[in-house]
Amino acid sequence: MIRPELTSPPLDQLGLIGDTRTAALVDTGGRIVWMCLPHFDGDPVFGTLLAGQGGGHFTLGPTDGATLTARRYRADSTILESVWRIGSAQLLLTEGMVSDVAGALFPTLCVVRRLEARGHDVACALSFDPRFGIDRRPPITRKTGQRLVCADRGIALSLTSDPELGISPGSRTQFVVEPGRPFTFVLTGAHHGPLIHIAPAAAWQALLDDETRWREWAAGITYDGPLAPAVRRSAITLRLLTYSPSGAPVASPTTSLPEQVGGSRNWDYRYAWPRDASIGIGAFLGLGLEQQARAFVYWLLHASRLDRPRLRPVLTVHGRPVPPEREVAGWPGYAGSRPVRFGNAAGEQRQLDNYGWVMDAMWLLTSAGHRLYSETWRAAMAMADLVAHRWQTPDAGIWEVRGEPSQYVHSKLMAWLTLDRALRIAETRGTHDRHRKRWAASRAAIGSDVLAQGFDARRNTFVRAYGRSDLDAALLVLPLLGIEPPRSPRVLGTIDAVRRELSAGGPLLYRYPPGDDRLAGGECAFLPCSFWLVQALALIGAVDEAVELLEQLVDIGGPLGLFAEEADPATRRQLGNYPQALTHAALIQAALAIHDATPG
Repeated sequence: MIRPELTSPPLDQLGLIGDTRTAALVDTGGRIVWMCLPHFDGDPVFGTLLAGQGGGHFTLGPTDGATLTARRYRADSTILESVWRIGSAQLLLTEGMVSDVAGALFPTLCVVRRLEARGHDVACALSFDPRFGIDRRPPITRKTGQRLVCADRGIALSLTSDPELGISPGSRTQFVVEPGRPFTFVLTGAHHGPLIHIAPAAAWQALLDDETRWREWAAGITYDGPLAPAVRRSAITLRLLTYSPSGAPVASPTTSLPEQVGGSRNWDYRYAWPRDASIGIGAFLGLGLEQQARAFVYWLLHASRLDRPRLRPVLTVHGRPVPPEREVAGWPGYAGSRPVRFGNAAGEQRQLDNYGWVMDAMWLLTSAGHRLYSETWRAAMAMADLVAHRWQTPDAGIWEVRGEPSQYVHSKLMAWLTLDRALRIAETRGTHDRHRKRWAASRAAIGSDVLAQGFDARRNTFVRAYGRSDLDAALLVLPLLGIEPPRSPRVLGTIDAVRRELSAGGPLLYRYPPGDDRLAGGECAFLPCSFWLVQALALIGAVDEAVELLEQLVDIGGPLGLFAEEADPATRRQLGNYPQALTHAALIQAALAIHDATPG
């Protein structure tokens, strides 16, 4: 049922469609409530999710009196299906975006949406209302034959239907879908280039061909362990959030979805975090999907070339510094959660842990048999030298706390990992002894320093930062690193302490004590931390408990298997930017850890 007044649908009811260049979120009423052009971090053309009325949407579905009865992705694909019941009839909406546009004269944006009636005629309606820019400008429109063209400042959209309808932007168009006579709608786009029109029949066939290619890609997934459907959907989601022209994975296709409803912790995640992407590399490699892992390393080598050996915490999909953070006046935000932000100030922070994640990803590639290019290894060596020189410097930490830098224990552990993995890679190729000696000496110094200043012997746990007693759920990665044996008393004590002191109920964890980050308002449980707990439990041999927790967490994902950044401990409602690549990568790695720890 079309409900234009509904502006804040539950996140787990939003479906994701995309083409590896941009993505759209679709609610249960058939309304596209979010899509940016020309790529993930462009301005929203359909932005009603955050901008409210007049923010732009593309609604297609039944009129009043319909009940949604089913919603799913077609197997191993990115095509979304929604089914409504209207009396004794049914209406099926099938929609997706064409990813593979190479080798033919084909638009880089092609959204295909088809309505089919079953049983008897179904009354339907369409509302197409694109808006442009922060000020939500209506487009300049014209009719070109059967096509409606909407344009604004270098971006042009073309909407075509078969059978033809008289569509006007911002108006509600009613029509009837008869059994055996589907309606197909095609939205194409261009950015500072020619606008290519595609006939609806040809666009529908292109979407079906694209579905075949996605299934062929998914056939390369080698995982056969517990909760395989959730793992496969997470892998497809990660691939969908990887910007194909460069190989850069975005953290999420959204901005400013709140960590707490009504709160102000609303950040722009439509960029590439080397940390998150490196965790995704481990997920892809664990599933046998090596091409995506290699593509990210090549992108990172290109993106970091101007700042080497410094590694920026976050970059655009084109490898540039992210725009300055700004607040958008006049946008109501999701469920009244303001401000709405574009850009991210974390781009200028110093985050030591990034080097560890990236070097570990390079080591995973190396251990999988992929020798690093000479230039890649030179860049990695420079990063290791920088960490060996600066590991004692305070930083902003993995959680990008917007206060004074601290001596975060997790950052120190990841500095240790940087040097450890650099030494491992060095064993596979000729590396000068001066590098090896410097890295080995700094690695030993970090290990001693963390144990002396970052471990609470009385409570038998590592702590969040030097001189503090609070904890950090990021310490759950300890069993992965090698700085301590996975089942050492200190590792086991830290896992127990994090579970006890950062519990949000059930399988959920806070990433650190709520309210202890100098930001206004609160936040909810951080889902990647819960999957790290599952991974840690599997690594220390508590496999049955890990499986039980993983099953509980997967249930939070909702009917489409998509995960946001956080979950409300009281309601289990998902919050934060959605879907979140880090959560999906952590889910995959948790499942892989269980699989690897299961006998036979």
